[in-house]
Amino acid sequence: MRKAFLFFTGLTLLFMLAACSASEQQSAGKDSEAQAKESAGIEITDDSGQTITFDSAPESVATLSSGDLDILLALGANVTGRPTANGHVVKEMKNIPEIGNLHQPNFEKISEVHPAVLAAPVSFKQQSANIEQQGTKVLYTQANSVKDIQETITMYGKLLQKEAEAKELNKVIDEKKESVEKSQSNPVDTLLVYGAPGTYLAALPNSLSGDLLEKAGGKNIASDFPKEEKFPQYASLSVEKIIERNPQAVMLITHGDPEAVKSAFEKEMMKSAAWKNLDAVKNGNVVVLPSHLFGTNPGTKVTEALEVMKESLEKVK
Repeated sequence: MRKAFLFFTGLTLLFMLAACSASEQQSAGKDSEAQAKESAGIEITDDSGQTITFDSAPESVATLSSGDLDILLALGANVTGRPTANGHVVKEMKNIPEIGNLHQPNFEKISEVHPAVLAAPVSFKQQSANIEQQGTKVLYTQANSVKDIQETITMYGKLLQKEAEAKELNKVIDEKKESVEKSQSNPVDTLLVYGAPGTYLAALPNSLSGDLLEKAGGKNIASDFPKEEKFPQYASLSVEKIIERNPQAVMLITHGDPEAVKSAFEKEMMKSAAWKNLDAVKNGNVVVLPSHLFGTNPGTKVTEALEVMKESLEKVK
């Protein structure tokens, strides 16, 4: 009996030791996996196609894009430089130094704030060599569709190690898209015009405003207009085609004074006697879209842009 007891006791201890050893090996394996992942760093492929590796989440980020700024702040990034504002600046941004904008970057200020990363639109790439020589890595983004904005959110989530937060932001956008698309009825023939006094272009479906229009239930009458070589998201206005297609709504997008742009645009169009006979003009459906949502990348506020577009189309029906 005693021998049997000792045998079973020894067998039990053997199993316990084996289990402990397996558990320790599993734990060690997880630790090794975590260490390997950490040592591999963070690999980011941006919208220019370049791949950049970071040892860890950057300690500071600056940007020349208001949309990128909105996303970075929403993800809790330490933003040390922001685009120069032309209008009202919210409280959270007042203490962040201005570093110019895409068209007029302030290289001295960028050097002064010396961010670990500078976020900028792809079109800025030709001007970035000087910044990269100073040790700042430049990430390029684009915002020609809602999908582009969501991919940027995902990219920043990975960069900042805030992937769960990024998923939540994208979930809100997905829900808004679904809600807006469900409410669609008959499409509204629409002309989207981007410009300033003296210069007007038709926004095409491959532009952000064109994408928002289609998602909200509009039909872009300029969809087959020839693309501008330097601005492939836009086309020259063809008054003849516009009159022929007779849009139900005309929506203006601008960075400047909305009323001045609307007045100048209508004056320009009135050079054609047939313009005033368009349904959009006769019914008072020539509107100026909010510049902070349509004149620039709205970032996470693309949900607001979708809602404004939907409401603008509903007024025409």
